[in-house]
Amino acid sequence: MNIDSLLKFFVPKDHSFFPLFEKSALNLLKATELLKELMASSDPGDHERLYKEIRDVEHIGDEITNKTYEQLNKSFITPFDREDIHELTGNIDDVVDSINGISRRICLYKPRILRPVYREIADLIYEASREIEAAVHCLKDPIANKEKISEACTKVTEIEHRADELYFMGVSDLFDKEEDPKELLKSNKILENLERCVDEAEDVTDTLKAILIKMA
Repeated sequence: MNIDSLLKFFVPKDHSFFPLFEKSALNLLKATELLKELMASSDPGDHERLYKEIRDVEHIGDEITNKTYEQLNKSFITPFDREDIHELTGNIDDVVDSINGISRRICLYKPRILRPVYREIADLIYEASREIEAAVHCLKDPIANKEKISEACTKVTEIEHRADELYFMGVSDLFDKEEDPKELLKSNKILENLERCVDEAEDVTDTLKAILIKMA
């Protein structure tokens, strides 16, 4: 019996958290799909409708987060460290909150145009959420799936680097071409929030990597 197989016997068998993790990751994926749809439309009516859908998804995420924390308070045995469960759940929720904030800003600011870079970064947020969902699904057996989880985390880091480049190029283009100070401020704030959202997605994978290290 190799060391990975042996370690499985010492992993707690309480699996009550895993359905909550998966629901949270799928809820994040839904939010990113709606954000992509919003960024692809130039219709303010679509923006308002999609914001309301994202807001509903954000409320669902809050409910899942609260249930996870309640389960954490009730459980004597957890599948991995309590602080990691708390951090993983909170980090996923932070990404959904940011998506909600981005969509709300667009509805409130009513920018003259939605710049192509918004959609490009939104696409990257969606890609990151797919990797997060895949990694979270593998948490049921992190020892057996450590390579898959590590690969997903690496891809999210690569996505974050691509998003940084798009952000800096977008800011440069904005200050170079936008002459309306109000539009400049609106667009810059939206870009900042999109870039921060990708950073928060990477925070999720940092927690996943910490879990793997502790179980190695």
